[in-house]
Amino acid sequence: MFSLRSLWIAGAALCLLSCNHTPTIYDFEAESNTGEEVNFSDYKGKVLLIVNTASKCGFTPQYDGLEELYKKYRDQGLVVIGFPCDQFGHQEPGSNEEIEEFCRLNYGVTFPLMAKSDVNGEDANEVFKWLYSQKPFAGFGDSERGKFMDGMLARNNPDYASNPDIKWNFTKFLVDRKGRVVERFEPVVAPADLESQIQALL
Repeated sequence: MFSLRSLWIAGAALCLLSCNHTPTIYDFEAESNTGEEVNFSDYKGKVLLIVNTASKCGFTPQYDGLEELYKKYRDQGLVVIGFPCDQFGHQEPGSNEEIEEFCRLNYGVTFPLMAKSDVNGEDANEVFKWLYSQKPFAGFGDSERGKFMDGMLARNNPDYASNPDIKWNFTKFLVDRKGRVVERFEPVVAPADLESQIQALL
């Protein structure tokens, strides 16, 4: 028989272990575009590039670059994962089936797509809440496109940059083989410009 003291010590040790757990991407689940539950622990040991996507956006051609990265590096352990979202300019109005067909026919997308979901606000999926808690928004940079995005968003909300959340379609998060977010790239950064960072993690 265990004494009350030994039971208390065991319980305290378990609590300490759980309380000290630092969340990784492996703690999360999401729904695929076919309605299946995806447990991100299935991607342990992979490098992940997680992107919120849209079909009718000025950045939509980035699907080409994302698919190119996926095909080039998937055998080395890269997985690109798209999260369609309709929160930015109503630029993803279709159903999950329509989105998949659009991506496949127009851009030859073969990387995994999740179910359409919010990435900001009360109903945001937990994956993106965690991603931007790890890498908050840090600006669009000084490129002409970056200045355009800043001006566009600041006109609607002068304080938009103070919030860590997602600002527009095709925000990208790079996750290392241990499930930790190592970098955030705003939509103005083309997928090809991520290649050296991806190579360094593979």
